Order: sequence, then structure tokens, then C-alpha cells
Amino acid sequence: MSLLRSLRLFLDARTAGSLRLQSPQPRHTFHAASWLSASSSSKELLMKLRQKTGYSFVNCKKALETCGGDLKKAEIWLHKQAQKEGWSKATKLSGRKTKEGLIGLLQEGNTTVLVEVNCETDFVSRNLKFQQLVQQVALGTMLHCRSLKDQLSTYSKGFLNSSELSGLPAGPDRERSLKDQLALAIGKLGENMTLKRAAWVKVPSGFYVGSYVHGAMHSPSLHNLVLGKYGALVICETPEQKANLEDLGRRLGQHVVGMAPLSVGSLDDEPGGEAETKMLSQPYLLDPSITLGQYVQPHGVSVVDFVRFECGELEEAIEAE
Repeated sequence: MSLLRSLRLFLDARTAGSLRLQSPQPRHTFHAASWLSASSSSKELLMKLRQKTGYSFVNCKKALETCGGDLKKAEIWLHKQAQKEGWSKATKLSGRKTKEGLIGLLQEGNTTVLVEVNCETDFVSRNLKFQQLVQQVALGTMLHCRSLKDQLSTYSKGFLNSSELSGLPAGPDRERSLKDQLALAIGKLGENMTLKRAAWVKVPSGFYVGSYVHGAMHSPSLHNLVLGKYGALVICETPEQKANLEDLGRRLGQHVVGMAPLSVGSLDDEPGGEAETKMLSQPYLLDPSITLGQYVQPHGVSVVDFVRFECGELEEAIEAE
């Protein structure tokens, strides 16, 4: 056999062997992520999930892959993952101080609630997701107040501390608590946060609740929720429905925020000395030449109680009040 022919036979045999070693490629391949690029409807699902949950493209894509493109299951999976991550972050960040945040004031019918939610920085307090958390806390407090069975002959007032607030349901379905919503927010925003406190007031006919929030801004999705750094509720008794009660209530709330009284006092209190902490004997904030009592008296209403929240207020000051 010639040398040329031997060499050709050797090369043919080597080529055939290498072809046998290669795995044949199937005509059609499919894996967990292939559905995402398969159709425009898959991309629409991805966009819907992002808009509904607010989570990142990567997380939404992973959720849809894990759940085989089922939108509802993907949403549930995302919330569970976020909650796990949120609890982990909440544990890691729990020692950090939370002196910033927002006061939320919500009024519906004869019920008014005031809540405080804290975070680490003012930057986060301006974030929409943080404001949505304050909204959830206000709504949760409102639902709690509405669930209380009471026959009102006079006004009623109550307070919730941090642990009581955390245990409230976040909505009428009662599936999640406000503590769960807090963990989700911490997971998304990466700062320590606390549900600090809440107050609620319910009034029957013959009473009126004036309110004021300093630096007020309205919630983007709940028109009757007002957000700010200071908030006040002033409970007035009025024998008959009067005009301009809303304006009067706002001015009384401004006074409470600005002058920080410790008690209502009475119209008989003399100005000065210890009476400076009593609301009715204090110089009226908008006209210091008269007392607040002298301002209120001609309007034919009686101030009977108030609540004042200052964001980031020290626990000692709260206990003193």
C-alpha cells in the first residue's frame, strides 16, 4: 500500500471517530426560560408582574420561570421570597436608630387616626414605597378602630404602641399583618424601620375633630390621607352644627403643633407660670395678644381633648405627655 493511500485511510478513520464522539443535537430544544422569549404574551406577563409588584426585572423573570408562567403563582412566590429577605434584613438592621419618617393622618366619617412610622433617613421617608407603608398602617389602624363595638354618647380615644400596631391585620382579608408589610418594606428599601405608634378618635353627633399636619403632602393613592412631620387632632364639643368648623379645627391643630401643650386646662386658668403648658391659657399661636381660650370662646365650641405627634420624638417626651 502506498504511503499516500495509508495516510488518507488514517485521516478518514480519525474523522469518523470524532463524529461518533459528538452528541447529536435535537432539532427542537426547550428549557425553563425558553417560554420568556417564545411569544409577545410572555413579555406582557413579565411587564404585568413588574407593574403589579414593583420588583426588579430579574426577580420577576425568575418568578415566572419558577412558576411556569402562572402570573398569580409568580406574584405569591415573589412576596414569599421578599418576605424572607425582608425578615433577614430586618434582623440585621434592627439595631440602627430610626429618627426620621412620617406622620400619617386619615379621616373617614366620624373616625380619625394618627400614625407614626420611622426610618433611618429623610431620603427614604420621601420614597413612594415608604409612603405606601405609612398608608397601610393608617388603613390597618382605621380597620381596627372600626371593628371596636361601642355605643358613643361621648368621644372615645385610644392609643396603640409599636407591638400592638405590628400585630394588626394589614387589610380586610386578614392574611398578612402590618409586621409582614414592614418586613417587605425593609427588604425593598434596605433601611431599618419601625411602626412606632398610633392614636384613634371616634366622635358622635355634637362633637367635631379638627386636624392639622405640618408640611402636609397628600398620599398619591389615598386622597384623604395626609403625610407630614407633625400632626395634631383637636376634639371639640359643639351643641349645634356650625359653619367654618374645618377652618377652626385646622387653626386649633396648628396651635397644638406649634405650642406643644400638655393638657387642655380651662378658661379660668390665668396665663403664665405652670399654665403655659395648658392649651387654653397659652398665647394663641397666630395672635399672641390673646389666649387660645379667648380665641375659641366666641366660636361657641368647647375644646375637650387633643393628640399631638412629632416625628422622631423621644420616648421620654411621649411618656411625659
